[in-house]
Amino acid sequence: MAGRSAPAAGRYKGRSAGERQAERRSRFLSAGLDLFGTAPGYRATKVIDLCKAAGLSTRQFYEEFTSLEDVLAELHLYVNDAAQRAVLAVVPEVRDLPLPERLTRMIHAYVQGAAADPRHARIAYVEVIGVSPRMDRQRLERRSVWIDFLIRNIDEAVARGEMPPGNYRIAAAAFIGAVNGLMHDWVVGWVDATLDDIAAELHQTLMGRYRISL
Repeated sequence: MAGRSAPAAGRYKGRSAGERQAERRSRFLSAGLDLFGTAPGYRATKVIDLCKAAGLSTRQFYEEFTSLEDVLAELHLYVNDAAQRAVLAVVPEVRDLPLPERLTRMIHAYVQGAAADPRHARIAYVEVIGVSPRMDRQRLERRSVWIDFLIRNIDEAVARGEMPPGNYRIAAAAFIGAVNGLMHDWVVGWVDATLDDIAAELHQTLMGRYRISL
């Protein structure tokens, strides 16, 4: 995202301006992951706190970002992408398995990809809620990506004769909403469960709603 001023050009200690800028940006994002994903959290973090954690100046911060919300927005996409990569990595491995087994593997991959690092889970399910209309839009856009992914897998199951034809979009939206709700409650401590417990419960929920037999 565009900042307020451009960094200096030219090489310094053998590194180009672009390389130095990428390193600074990475340090800010890494510091944001720690501060937003643990204590004190996004709302209690100030720009000066992030700069101190990154070991950089406020001037350097504003060369990269216009606000802390920019950092949160980028981190939210980052943690969602990590979960998506985890799921997509298992898709080729499970393609020829029966539907219940495919769902089991993909749900476990999602839960591990989204929450094995507690910082990722807190940013994805807690810190982004109620921040701003912009963050609400981004959160819902990413949720729609997961709904579309689920629908594609349902369509594939229907084509294979594993499920009856039907309009499953409302059910898909309800399931993805349930995933987000359960993960939020787990992150804030309202649900006492392991990630395996959560994956198993989500699997049972999905199997029951779509009347998938073992």
